[in-house]
Amino acid sequence: MSPALTIEDALEPLRADPRRSAVLLDVDGTLAPIVRHAEDAHVPEPTRALLIRVAQRYGIVACVSGRRATTARRIVAIGSISYIGNHGGELLRSGQTQPELEPRFAREGARVRAFAEETWRNDGNLHRLRIRPEDKGEIAALHWRGTPDEAAAEAAMREVARRAEEAGLAVHWGRKVLEVRPPTAVDKGAGIAWLLEGADVTAAVYVGDDTTDLDAFRGLRELVAAGRLETAVCVGVRSEETPAELEREADLLVDGPRGVRRVLEALL
Repeated sequence: MSPALTIEDALEPLRADPRRSAVLLDVDGTLAPIVRHAEDAHVPEPTRALLIRVAQRYGIVACVSGRRATTARRIVAIGSISYIGNHGGELLRSGQTQPELEPRFAREGARVRAFAEETWRNDGNLHRLRIRPEDKGEIAALHWRGTPDEAAAEAAMREVARRAEEAGLAVHWGRKVLEVRPPTAVDKGAGIAWLLEGADVTAAVYVGDDTTDLDAFRGLRELVAAGRLETAVCVGVRSEETPAELEREADLLVDGPRGVRRVLEALL
């Protein structure tokens, strides 16, 4: 896609046929500004109001999050759209009250919970460094943003990651967060393919800010290559912590959640 394209130009395939288009957005760092404590995240009302209008116009609108689907829905506070949670392990469709779980992801989640409980119980270093656990069901997350010594906290996380991998679990590094995951092939791209399966959709846009959003970019491009979509637009959200790879792979770049509002405005 030409770097000279405007946001409106890039989104024209969706704007031309909104009922057959999908609008897919990450939550933290994209719709909601990054905050020190994950539980404080929220979508600003101007963004939420725009997203409601987009949801009324487009065939599929969904938020794609590393959080649990129900948590993402609480943060966004819109019940009429779908939510992909736990990096593709959960799908909470519009109008449903309980998410569907990818079967193997659900089974292997018990191993993650056992590892997380044992680690938190026995590793006093995590408490001393004020690392914050987040229970995401089948995924265990450990946050160190804003801890008194972030360097020491990250070093402690590398030791936890080593033990998790020795236990046969998967680990993923985000922006000052370590996630221990089931050793199952789920990611945001796979979650999007799950959501779009059987849908009458020809174009899609994805907006995200972190390394896990690369899976969404690549997943959409795979759907184009397979002939399931005609157009995919991948929008990266810049910040002081933007991964270089995200900038390289994005078709367009916008600046922070305010830039995301510009994307939503262009869709209308």
